[in-house]
Amino acid sequence: MVIKKLSRFLANMRIRYKLSILVVLSLLLIIFINITMYYNLNRITRQMDAIYQGNVTLSELEDSLDTVQNSIAEYLNTKSTDSLNNYYLAEQEFDSMLQALETETTDNQQKLMERNIFYMSQHYLELTSDTIDAKRGRNVEKYKETYEQSSEIYRYIKSYITSLNGYRFRSNTQSYIALSSAVGYLEIMSIVIFVLMTIFDVMLVILVTRNITQPLHELSLAANSVSEGQLETTPQVKVHGMDEVGVVTVAFNQMMTSIPEFIARLKEGMEKEQQLKEKEILMEAHLKDAQLKYLQAQINPHFLFNTLNAGSQLAMMEHADRTYDYIQNVAAFFRYNVSKNDEVTLAQEIELVDIYIYILNVRFSGDIHFKKEIESEDLLRVMLPGMILQPIVENSVNYGIRDIEREGHITLSVYRVDDNVCISISDNGIGMSQELIKLVLSGEYSSLPDNIKSEEKYEAQNGQKKKGNGVGLNNVFERLRLYFDGRNNVDIISNGKNQGTEVLITIPFDDDTV
Repeated sequence: MVIKKLSRFLANMRIRYKLSILVVLSLLLIIFINITMYYNLNRITRQMDAIYQGNVTLSELEDSLDTVQNSIAEYLNTKSTDSLNNYYLAEQEFDSMLQALETETTDNQQKLMERNIFYMSQHYLELTSDTIDAKRGRNVEKYKETYEQSSEIYRYIKSYITSLNGYRFRSNTQSYIALSSAVGYLEIMSIVIFVLMTIFDVMLVILVTRNITQPLHELSLAANSVSEGQLETTPQVKVHGMDEVGVVTVAFNQMMTSIPEFIARLKEGMEKEQQLKEKEILMEAHLKDAQLKYLQAQINPHFLFNTLNAGSQLAMMEHADRTYDYIQNVAAFFRYNVSKNDEVTLAQEIELVDIYIYILNVRFSGDIHFKKEIESEDLLRVMLPGMILQPIVENSVNYGIRDIEREGHITLSVYRVDDNVCISISDNGIGMSQELIKLVLSGEYSSLPDNIKSEEKYEAQNGQKKKGNGVGLNNVFERLRLYFDGRNNVDIISNGKNQGTEVLITIPFDDDTV
């Protein structure tokens, strides 16, 4: 009953959704099994480690006690500086380990033994310290007396530690047996869960694949029958659901119904074919003419690319390497501009800027100094509209560093701030006033003539207030705003005349932009 309901539910679902459900559920089942087994095994492992941690601690405490006793005996025999240092180190380590013992008064036998060990060890350390002091003061009788007392307490402490270790071991053995039983139970439960999940997954795979393949099989049989010329005897194909196969099945059934009518109309058309022959010839001529014009419209850009490529090949054959590189870059620049660039990566935009700077430096003998600062290559995967950076760089060249007396520099920086990618294009040109920046950002600024001198540009720019295109920047800013639904930000930064200009673009860095 459940399988029939599930089959009806899947019947009208699109195939990609069916496959997605199959894959997701299978992965979820695998993840659930692994997480369950990992959690339980990890929990039991931690419990097992905790069982014997007390025994390990007591063993380490006993080893540290032996080290103190051996080091003081060595010092009494040799009275060397090294043996004294070894004693102090061993004493510090032993004292630090004592701090982990239970010192509160309690009825618990184990904690009471820990308390006795702690206080006996404190007294033991006092005696060993007195022994060291007496030895260094050459008080033979005192250091012999204190050494004998410390050795006696040492044996008592060892005896207590051994007793407590055995007591804990017997107590932990019962817990270990219980955990071992739990591990065996967990193994059985894991196998049962795995088998049940596997059976469920196999049933789901069979159900989904059958839901997809059965209608396809029936449709293929009908299609083969029609292809063999048995159109009239081929029955209508049953529509199991309105997924992609169901839509194709409905269309196939309609086609089987309409084919006889089409054949009848075709026969009628053939009788009138002679009368319409001249008209068809004329229509065919017009169609060819339209096709020819369309092809010509498509050929022009490609003709330009092919011409540039032919020129670059000729330059290469004549070993004019610089000319070859220049023509190749010009061809790449035009190809990028006339191709569909509705959406590109930041890396492609920066590559276009590199080509543009190369072309300009060929024209202006390398006067334009361009530098890139990329924080991370991952940021170059972000998507943005085409032809964004090159107009800004062109604006920096024409209205920033062109004709300035000092050396012109342009820097393109890409870095990340929180969940945003920042793209900065800065120059050391003539700069902009705050009033001019507001006009450019609002789109109420028209471009200046290209032949105006650099020393006149700053003053002339501030006088331009007509409605215009903002030196081409308004189009760039508007396309960014539309592409990112207003989630971007554009800012122009300049401290005034001859202080340079920075255009800072901030765009989101998330799944929608990568």
